[in-house]
Amino acid sequence: MSNRLSEALRSLDRIGRAIETTLLVLILGGLIVVAVGQIVLREFFSYGFIWANELQNLMVLWLAMFAAIAAARDDRHIRIDALSRVMPKGWVRVSRVIVDVFAAIVCAVIAWHVYEYVKLEIELEDTVLVDVPAWIVHGIMPIAFVLTGYRFVVNAIRRAAGIERDEEEGIAL
Repeated sequence: MSNRLSEALRSLDRIGRAIETTLLVLILGGLIVVAVGQIVLREFFSYGFIWANELQNLMVLWLAMFAAIAAARDDRHIRIDALSRVMPKGWVRVSRVIVDVFAAIVCAVIAWHVYEYVKLEIELEDTVLVDVPAWIVHGIMPIAFVLTGYRFVVNAIRRAAGIERDEEEGIAL
């Protein structure tokens, strides 16, 4: 891979990481503010917002979706691989490529079904948070599953090609 292309890919990866990390921090911070705010309002003012619990649920959904993308990106998702400790190194790589491809296929199937669900929400004109169209906030699900599947495909290609990751940045070289 040429030096320019390699540097361009590194830049794109850094930008993507910055966006994902920023969104994770903002959503988690917002979730904490809403939760603590509700507690303070209820305990000290006997008041609360009726939409706050639903907002917290939606924020947890978004947080989980972005966390799944980040976990797949950094190859830090939950993995049950007891056999990898006793298998030869070459077979471990092959098995992980197969698992990553399978995970990408599962993500694609889920993304399709969630997309169909979101289309149904548009047709039924479902709302959340009093009067926000539900498809706007639930639209993160198909997008997140597509991006997570993409990350699994990238990991599978990287492993199949024998490309090592730069541990300092988590970026494939």
